[in-house]
Amino acid sequence: MRLSDKGELALVEALGRRFTKKVPGVVLGIGDDAAVVRPRGGNLLLTTDMMVEGVHFDPAWITPFQLGFKLVSVNVSDIYAMGGRPEYLLLDFAAPGDFDAKHFESFFRGLEEASKLYRLSLVGGDMSSADRIILSATVIGSAAKFVTRSGARPGDLIYVTGCLGDAACGLLILKKIGRPVEVEKGKRTGCGPGWATVGPLIRKHVMPLAKKPGSFLKSATSMMDISDGLFIDLTRLCKESGTGAKIFYEKIPLSDELREASAFWGMSAIDLATGGGEDYELLFTAPRDAKVGAICIGEITKRGLCTVDEKGNTKKISARGYQHFAI
Repeated sequence: MRLSDKGELALVEALGRRFTKKVPGVVLGIGDDAAVVRPRGGNLLLTTDMMVEGVHFDPAWITPFQLGFKLVSVNVSDIYAMGGRPEYLLLDFAAPGDFDAKHFESFFRGLEEASKLYRLSLVGGDMSSADRIILSATVIGSAAKFVTRSGARPGDLIYVTGCLGDAACGLLILKKIGRPVEVEKGKRTGCGPGWATVGPLIRKHVMPLAKKPGSFLKSATSMMDISDGLFIDLTRLCKESGTGAKIFYEKIPLSDELREASAFWGMSAIDLATGGGEDYELLFTAPRDAKVGAICIGEITKRGLCTVDEKGNTKKISARGYQHFAI
């Protein structure tokens, strides 16, 4: 059955039944002209992200379930990157009229699973027909004290919360396989060095997990998530802070899976880690004497951005990573 066979009203009513659980703070949810919520206090944080077919994703490499899950995760990641707590979700969904209703249902199962994981409440949104799939989610959160990109100071150390490059490698593997892999159903596929290696890389791309800041939050002087690539996102952080940075190549964390897969296919693991993007790890700075449970990859300097290799050679950082409208 196609979405055009069901109609917008029936689809909205079905979603209203699916997302009816009463949660603290939601006075009025799906079904009226606007949702009514009572934020739990502190500063209100708002973020929105779009995912457009042919720009942010290709149905040839990702399932509808994974798409719904990922859409929520990438927005929650922005709230976490500000030191906040996600609370409410608004969704805009557009697709062709011949879009399979089963895929629509699968998309919302993925969105629902991620919402439960992050304790989010879907409180409203909009639907429309379009010539391609266009998704937009808005997440509203709160923070007693928020962290920005602009607080880094010379002498601070630079940290990341996990391994980089896995998601970019996962996408390249999916393109080699030539079809989606339903990791959410436990499906496996034979490819390259084996499933134990490629499986985690594929999952990192199609179902990323937003990293909630830990005890280091109280020490962080600046923070953002790594969505477009380490180097380009670090460049943005330093620009906002008015500083430079020095990154030590040997300290950039690379997973065993990335090392094995990149060696098998002749790819550069470090290039994927520094320019691949979509890992959604947190990038933050903290004073040198702070006790931080994360991976130190460098330090903030007064000016300039450079890398240092194991021999002590320095090289200017090129802001490699994803940019919309770039030529």
